[in-house]
Amino acid sequence: MAEKLYMQALGMGIAEEMRRDPKVFFMGEDIRASVYGAAAGIHDEFGDERVINTPLSENGFFGAAIGASAVGMRPVVETLTSFMWVGMDQLVSQAAKMRYMFGGQATLPVVFRAVMYYGGGSAAHHSDRSYPVFMNIGGLKVVTPSTPADAKGLMKTAIRDNDPVIMFEDGTLFGTRGEVPDDPDFTVPFGVANVMRQGTDATVVAIAGSVPHALAAAEELQGEGVSVEVIDPRTLVPLDKQTILDSVEKTGRLIVADPAAKVCSAASEIMSIVGEEAFWSLQAPMQKVASKQVHVPFSPALEKLVYPTKDLIVSAVRRTLE
Repeated sequence: MAEKLYMQALGMGIAEEMRRDPKVFFMGEDIRASVYGAAAGIHDEFGDERVINTPLSENGFFGAAIGASAVGMRPVVETLTSFMWVGMDQLVSQAAKMRYMFGGQATLPVVFRAVMYYGGGSAAHHSDRSYPVFMNIGGLKVVTPSTPADAKGLMKTAIRDNDPVIMFEDGTLFGTRGEVPDDPDFTVPFGVANVMRQGTDATVVAIAGSVPHALAAAEELQGEGVSVEVIDPRTLVPLDKQTILDSVEKTGRLIVADPAAKVCSAASEIMSIVGEEAFWSLQAPMQKVASKQVHVPFSPALEKLVYPTKDLIVSAVRRTLE
């Protein structure tokens, strides 16, 4: 075990899998020159053949990665969530559908690293948190790590998976630190939530960058005698709904914190599942703490009003206890 930054842990996962499997290669815009983040040092070790700079054409290099995966390679593609719209035909019409359309004759082991740079004055064009869109598309796996250990372990699982995976990496977490196993065989399975804090009075399901806010809220409420259970789903497709349902059965209350916009969000889907399958366990209306349904403003003063915070989560928990 060693303490690592979230972004370093991502790079560890990629490099370890490139060492393990010569079919794994890394591609993206200007990644060879990267001196920080997950790409740092990878070109120095693996060279031009396995670290490929791409043109500024997502539709083109997304398609190249999908084609490479269909013939046995395992590409890892770096991009930003806000640039994924340019390659949507390749993601939705090809990557998501090819295995089904070809009757299972093709596998597509391709990973798209979708970096979410929100919360730092990047404005509307560069601050998307688009994972709910891809939850709606069959054939794609959707991953949202919140800790350095999960960033490494889920990255390695994604690279080894035979289906297309989109890894949504929360830029607000890049500077966070945590203990990361240095075992090259360490992986984190898909579809297994992480109960980050045990509690008995309310369940908070927190996604990606909302996890630290949820843990801080739980700590504050503990001082008031309120015991909050905090769950990080880690993967949204597949979703570990049983852990969430079991927690709600225990606590009787559900709050979902989600940095994506609130309409048709991951939070909405989780609340829908609980409403359908655990309604009689609920002792209070469910609460959604998600981003405002607006484009992200450039102004720092306005932007900070958009996203879930510790105080908003605390208020939501209190509402369920009234």
